[in-house]
Amino acid sequence: MYDLIIVGGGPSGASAGRVAGKAGISTLLIEKENFPRYKPCGGALSPYALSCLDFKLPEYLIEKDISRIRVHFRELCTEMQKDYSIALLVSRKAFDNFLLDKARETGIDIHSGEKVLDCEEGEECVEVRTSQNTYLAKFVLIAEGSEGVLKYSVRKRKDRRTEYDLALVSEIPERDKVIRKRFPNAIDMHFGIASGGYGWIFPHSEHYSVGIVGTAEHLKHPKAVMQDFLQANGFSGDFQVHSHIIPVGGIKRKTISSRILLSGDAAGFVDAFIGEGISYAIRSGQLAAENVAEIVLYNRKLSDLKEYETSCRKEFGNFLSSSLKLEKAMHRFPETSFRLALSRKEIIDKYLEEVVINRSHKDYVRWLLLNFSLSEPASKIKSIKKQVRANPRHFNGGIQPVNFLT
Repeated sequence: MYDLIIVGGGPSGASAGRVAGKAGISTLLIEKENFPRYKPCGGALSPYALSCLDFKLPEYLIEKDISRIRVHFRELCTEMQKDYSIALLVSRKAFDNFLLDKARETGIDIHSGEKVLDCEEGEECVEVRTSQNTYLAKFVLIAEGSEGVLKYSVRKRKDRRTEYDLALVSEIPERDKVIRKRFPNAIDMHFGIASGGYGWIFPHSEHYSVGIVGTAEHLKHPKAVMQDFLQANGFSGDFQVHSHIIPVGGIKRKTISSRILLSGDAAGFVDAFIGEGISYAIRSGQLAAENVAEIVLYNRKLSDLKEYETSCRKEFGNFLSSSLKLEKAMHRFPETSFRLALSRKEIIDKYLEEVVINRSHKDYVRWLLLNFSLSEPASKIKSIKKQVRANPRHFNGGIQPVNFLT
């Protein structure tokens, strides 16, 4: 009988394992893959993600320290150079393996190459059945990412494609000298590529991470959009493309039952506007393990598991809800929104300061409304309202797939 079984060894599961191990509760982490393993991802770590760690990253993990960002919309482009770090770029293969090692050093049990098949919740414990064995635990944390199905032991399965984004990513090999010249500590973000999302180019060591992300419901021909994006940015060749789904954050989802908790992507903790989820995976895993440890060590009531939801809401829940509002506002009228953003550098500058550094979507949206939306000419507002009445489905997100690069 374990106090806690963690399903998944990614950033959320590994972070939970480290907290549980340091707290001294008996813990088993089960991961279906053998680490290190490939993980399709841009690999950008935000300042918030780094602040959640109780250790510094070794230099060998940091491939690029980003202080410059180039934002594109159609033919427009603006560039911002900051005197602080916007993000660190890492290989998820190396980074995730490092986090798992940091969990292992606390003495928890880790089983790799073992797939969890199901979890059956009982009054006294949870039975966890894997491809190799059956285990019992007082509590189970499901941290297996967005594509796993174990989360449906906590909440009902819903076929809502609007609640998920689809991302495609490819790694383009290149000499580091060439990369540094083209992207001097800079990243590229291209809006207008996919409905509800964007395209990105992130410079790593010896390769570019190039990808697109958009609302799954409207990204009808993702491979074609990805190929157009690659070619438009000078990447020609037969590159392997990986795809994965990302939950849209800010949507209220059930994250606990009586003995099972969800964290990270499994819980839907992702920034809806830029699709960043590593930081919330790390922090939610830590909060889950902290809550379980308090119940186990201090013999608290089972109902106190609800404090996990409260902690997540206080820590980042309002931030994720605001990110969803910003995503809807920007992509409902993309031509107006993004052209305005690229024509006024203070809009992007404020975003970097308020959202990336200070993590306040709400303050940023309020600032936008006070400084820009209210200054729109009455004739323009009237014109937009007329367009909405004429074609409400279009402005509610029901747009048909088009080639955004033409």
